[in-house]
Amino acid sequence: MVDVDSFIDEKLGEIADAVGDANAVIALSGGVDSSTAAALAYEAIGDQLTPVYVDTGLMRRDETDQIRETFDYMDSLRVVDARDRFLDALGDTTDPEEKRHVIGERFIREFETVAKAVDADYLVQGTIYPDRIESEGTIKSHHNVGGLPEVVDFDGIVEPMRDLYKDEVREVARELDLDELVAERMPFPGPGLAVRIIGEVTEEKLAVAREANHVVEEELEEYEPWQALAAVIGKATGVKGDNRVHGWVVSVRSVESRDGMTARAQEIDWETLQRIQSRITGARENVARVVYDVTHKPPATIEYE
Repeated sequence: MVDVDSFIDEKLGEIADAVGDANAVIALSGGVDSSTAAALAYEAIGDQLTPVYVDTGLMRRDETDQIRETFDYMDSLRVVDARDRFLDALGDTTDPEEKRHVIGERFIREFETVAKAVDADYLVQGTIYPDRIESEGTIKSHHNVGGLPEVVDFDGIVEPMRDLYKDEVREVARELDLDELVAERMPFPGPGLAVRIIGEVTEEKLAVAREANHVVEEELEEYEPWQALAAVIGKATGVKGDNRVHGWVVSVRSVESRDGMTARAQEIDWETLQRIQSRITGARENVARVVYDVTHKPPATIEYE
């Protein structure tokens, strides 16, 4: 495990040396990785840092409001409404890797725009070790690593957590006194709900995925999963009232893991699963059925795309 105190001292110096007298922006998503990187960078360079939260339209329910509340102590926080730009960029894209690359490029362009406005030369990211391993291999491209465009308009990208696993990042977050809601928050993919939707990303599917993920996170909190999620995976026939419907199929997934490199599907009691399906199908008229994914990683990945 990492020596937290030594790590923090080392990274504060590393960030300060890398940025020097220049300004930097940090990609802030609200997850533990980017939040910890933001806290480190803010302590290292202070007002030279501009945290940037991009509302992609692919986020969890109430995410933007929560970001404003959690990071209101950072006076320079920028919240960028880019929902239309991300959905337009995705268009009718269905390939998972292409989705990640589209989202990665769109993110960078948003950060470049803010960087020009605040005269920033550096980008700080919360990239961690599993992101690099999976992107450098053949598993998937992370939007902030393999999903980045070839041409990036920054003098440098600073990644203070690039050699840490998720559990080590949480240790650092606790030492930095980050809010428990952030430090203990379960992982959420950088590309957001786009990778919890099989096929084309539409407003209708996003509404289903957003509500279903909210229900799953609430209902499975007591199980303390590494990650719990809901994905829109296709359509099937169902019955609502006296009518036949051809509605969405939502797959629920909950796993235990130490570092995200491998994972085991959790055993969830029947009553909880029934409550989840009842809440999801009851909340969305266009959901026909809910299924539970029992596959470990490997052979599956944790996310669906």
